[in-house]
Amino acid sequence: MTEPRGEVRLVDARLHLLSRQVLDSDGEPVGVVDDLALAGPGGGDVEAGREVHVDAILVGPVLATRLFGGRVPDSRLPRIAWDDVGHVGTAIELTVPSDRLDAVWVERWVRDRLIGRIPGGRHDPEAGA
Repeated sequence: MTEPRGEVRLVDARLHLLSRQVLDSDGEPVGVVDDLALAGPGGGDVEAGREVHVDAILVGPVLATRLFGGRVPDSRLPRIAWDDVGHVGTAIELTVPSDRLDAVWVERWVRDRLIGRIPGGRHDPEAGA
């Protein structure tokens, strides 16, 4: 992550990234960081003893498949590009709205196809009576 003065900030992945809440540019929750996609120099393969950088953060069912077996196909890994991360703090803040992220496709599908068909499912409870 690049700081405003152009300095590179080193972070401890376990301490500063994993299990952190991810918020979109509107402050809406997107998910929790379950894993990281790493890349070597120039976006190449990761090699032991060589420098790596975070290519993307992974949210969603990644942790469950590692605990219970199986693997999500690479084409369905819910990833958020590291370039979309704006700030790393108590939460990971993104620079894009969640509607532009493919990482929340399951939630959108459930909302539109299931919850939205339930009577009152499209009602915003915070909008008042």
